[in-house]
Amino acid sequence: MSEKPTFHEVKEKNLSTLEQYVPIVARVHGGSHPEFHEVHKLFDAINEKLREAGSGKPELDEEFIQLRKTTDNYRVPVDVCESYETVYKMLAEMDRAYQG
Repeated sequence: MSEKPTFHEVKEKNLSTLEQYVPIVARVHGGSHPEFHEVHKLFDAINEKLREAGSGKPELDEEFIQLRKTTDNYRVPVDVCESYETVYKMLAEMDRAYQG
């Protein structure tokens, strides 16, 4: 049985892809999925706190609570691209690792 990845490991694995995908998905899907603009805003807040924390673990409880609420627990809409789905999967993975 493998160990669950740490938040730091998940962050390192996903962050650069999320930084690339989130703005693009917001631009492409924001018109038909306005909730994604809130996802974008929350991701930016998380990313800022991660930068400020350096190698430490920032306080992200409120951001992840809001993400779960905004995304209906990371439920992927049926009419979106793989990048949108990837963003939700990566954010959900970060959320799970953070809750640890």
